[in-house]
Amino acid sequence: MKIIERIYKVIEYKGISVNEFSKKIDVSNGYLAKQRAVNANIGSQILEKIVSVYPEISPEWLLMGVGEMLRTSAPVAVRATAPQVGIPIIYKDGSVPMIPIEAIAGYTTEDIAGVKYEDCEHYQVPEFIKSGVEFVIRVSGSSMYPKYSNGDVLACKKVYNILFFQWGKVYVIDSSQGQLVKRVFEHENPDNILLVSDNKEKYPPFSIPKSDIRSLSIVLGVIRME
Repeated sequence: MKIIERIYKVIEYKGISVNEFSKKIDVSNGYLAKQRAVNANIGSQILEKIVSVYPEISPEWLLMGVGEMLRTSAPVAVRATAPQVGIPIIYKDGSVPMIPIEAIAGYTTEDIAGVKYEDCEHYQVPEFIKSGVEFVIRVSGSSMYPKYSNGDVLACKKVYNILFFQWGKVYVIDSSQGQLVKRVFEHENPDNILLVSDNKEKYPPFSIPKSDIRSLSIVLGVIRME
């Protein structure tokens, strides 16, 4: 079954019209019907949007047809005011925590590398909250210069479905090689991703297996002091 046919299965499961579904995932009316008619591929951003809007849908099933359409346990899509595993932390005052970059892999647990949430610095930026920012980190080093400089504060959102990447976007990746802030591109080997620094003269591109990704977050904004 093609991906587009699985998307239509989701529409059937939700019991809504194709136009209503298209509106929810931010595509134009007629787009899905056109893609279905020519058996065209569906972009990863649209697939990621579908599982974001409908978290009960299994990304593995949607992308590859593996397993069942519905997750055995859907992720909790709730903002919390107290630390709980798998739930983003946004405080009542609208602030988000500054997480040490070395603690990224465990930031959804109550105790991250010995750092308590209540001991973290908090940042309150309304525009970040509206964009879905869940935490901030501080850049160390010059690998992403001039896009990001040493000391910049990056606003990030956790990515729970690592099957989907927005190619060319900057991500914070925790892997066996440590914590990396890199642009992510498609690799010739579909099991790998290509990591690219903006400061290419000093930091050449390299690849890592997708299976080596322990934690993944996308960068949505930056705070910089001149």
